[in-house]
Amino acid sequence: MITQEQIFNALRHVEDPDLKKDLVTLNMIEDLKIDGNKISFSVVLTTPACPMKVMLENACRNAVSHFVSKEAEVTINMTSRVTARPNQVLSNIKNIIAVASGKGGVGKSTVAVNLALGLAKKGAKVGLIDADIYGPSIPMMFGVEGARPKASQNAEGKTRIEPIEKYGIKLLSIGFFTDPNQPVPWRGPMVSTAVKQLFNDADWGELDYMIVDLPPGTGDIHITITQGFPITGAVIVTTPQNVALADARKGAGMFLMDSINVPLLGVVENMSYFTPAELPDSKYYIFGKNGGRTLAEQFNTPFLGEIPLVQSISNAGDEGKPIILQEENIMAKAFMEIAERVAQQISIQNALQESR
Repeated sequence: MITQEQIFNALRHVEDPDLKKDLVTLNMIEDLKIDGNKISFSVVLTTPACPMKVMLENACRNAVSHFVSKEAEVTINMTSRVTARPNQVLSNIKNIIAVASGKGGVGKSTVAVNLALGLAKKGAKVGLIDADIYGPSIPMMFGVEGARPKASQNAEGKTRIEPIEKYGIKLLSIGFFTDPNQPVPWRGPMVSTAVKQLFNDADWGELDYMIVDLPPGTGDIHITITQGFPITGAVIVTTPQNVALADARKGAGMFLMDSINVPLLGVVENMSYFTPAELPDSKYYIFGKNGGRTLAEQFNTPFLGEIPLVQSISNAGDEGKPIILQEENIMAKAFMEIAERVAQQISIQNALQESR
């Protein structure tokens, strides 16, 4: 007779490589059922975007086979329950991820959009705030430029903004409330108030991840968001050339200041190299090489991935159908891997926070 104790003892040999503890200690094994040689249980991962899912499933099967019985028929339900950074400000949003860059034009919004969609494609509940008040681009990249969010009253009689929904993502941008052909000449206090409203006055519902597309630089909006809301971590986007790296270094340093203290989840290098269609095996490093990796090493943070200079990525954003939705495109896979690594780092940061 196979017992529950035998199964749990076997699964104690399976360690989560990120959290450095076994699955039983982490309370990741649930719904264990035994019927003769038939064994079933659930492995509750910390994110649906876990890049280790297949490896952990195979490790569990091998552990039962090796430590319990080679005759066991094992059924494993790989599910997830996204971990959260505790907060009292927006308790319905488990994790807020800031996507930042030191300078404009490095593809920060492209990364933010495809990151949000990657997490949603994995099954997470995701929202996206376009906090680039002066140059909102999210409406165009989702093909919802003419959309106008509706307002409704909740049970307490307070007016709530209903985010626009597209591709399974809840969206809010200042671009939904302004004329796209007119500039937004707002002073700092007005900008800070507008950004807070995107967070506080919207009916976001329950979200696993909120992605925030920050403007370039280190200004009022960055301070308002990082000091006013519980940010789980920041993703830094850069291109390889020195001028972009210099600004990205300042942007990353801002998050680590004592008055802000937001963990870095990692660095994404965009426009890493160019590969002509007629020379698919060639890479031309137009803007330099390995700048993003070097930046990640300097800040002791993960290098999340590199995105080449490919026209289809830009075209996809302009057409309102981000590249990650085009599954046949090799760039979709690159962005999905970045989304998985970001989710992985969020789980690590939340575990560190919980242990303090």
